[in-house]
Amino acid sequence: MAHERLLSRAVVRVAPDAEDEDAAQFLQGLVTNDVTGRLPVYAALLTAQGKMLFDFFVWPGGDGTLFLDCEAEAAEELVRRLSLYRLRRKLTIGVDPSLGVYWQADLGDGGAPDPRLSALGQRWIAAASGGDVPVDDAYLRHRLALGVPEGRAELGDVLWLEANAAELNGVSFSKGCYVGQENTARMNWRQKVNRRVLVVPLARSDEKRRKAAYPELGLAVDHLRVEDLDPTLLPEWLEIEGPSSNSE
Repeated sequence: MAHERLLSRAVVRVAPDAEDEDAAQFLQGLVTNDVTGRLPVYAALLTAQGKMLFDFFVWPGGDGTLFLDCEAEAAEELVRRLSLYRLRRKLTIGVDPSLGVYWQADLGDGGAPDPRLSALGQRWIAAASGGDVPVDDAYLRHRLALGVPEGRAELGDVLWLEANAAELNGVSFSKGCYVGQENTARMNWRQKVNRRVLVVPLARSDEKRRKAAYPELGLAVDHLRVEDLDPTLLPEWLEIEGPSSNSE
């Protein structure tokens, strides 16, 4: 496969240090998606109130190890946060600099389709190489063109369902408890998602609601009330009937 690497991504390794330890069960009680079934999945670690701290992809490794494909600039902080929950568990949690995250816009060649949306292309984890070609700019353009927000700059401190997590396969409503689960489940049960994160033309962005701006692409990411959304700006994968009757 081509060495088209996302240098803005890093890999965090969560590995058992004993035969009776289970990395998947450890993460299962923390993150928003089911990591005990088919992988990769898109997931997040939330605050107790259900707001996004880190989003990432969970990948299988050998011997019970799991890999977290996350933002490089947030990787060490993610390690520290997970380590707080480790307590006496026999797990090694750390950034693995020998591995990289790779991406292609087209499917095929052995990578896994992006679990959020297959149109986002394929990604995979492999040994990092000095000959890797960075494709971060192409990935950013492709992702924003599809209207998919990602990362702390665009989703930080946003309630997970307002980040379109249900539509982008970033949450399981059938798994057990995880950090922030109570508020997330309540919002889903009441269908009370009063705001959404949306990629919009920069010229139509509301500066007061803006999370991130990309002037070179003419785009921005706004956190908007549902009643303020222009239906013509919604991506194909996002269907919104209207504001909740419980809107504040």
